[in-house]
Amino acid sequence: MGKRIKKRDVDDQLLDAIFTLESEWKQIESLMEKSIELTMNGHNAEALAKAKYLFLLREARHRKLSAIRLN
Repeated sequence: MGKRIKKRDVDDQLLDAIFTLESEWKQIESLMEKSIELTMNGHNAEALAKAKYLFLLREARHRKLSAIRLN
């Protein structure tokens, strides 16, 4: 039998991924704002990072997660 994955561990990984993707998206967005010549690759990277971030936010909402935890 395999090791059971605990819901709390998966939730923590999801929150970590959300925070990571948020910072990645904001960084790309900032670069695009400061860029003189916008490229399709930059625009696509920004759109992809935003889509991933929003998808994970919806998953967190579905799992009834909160970033504020009282341990």
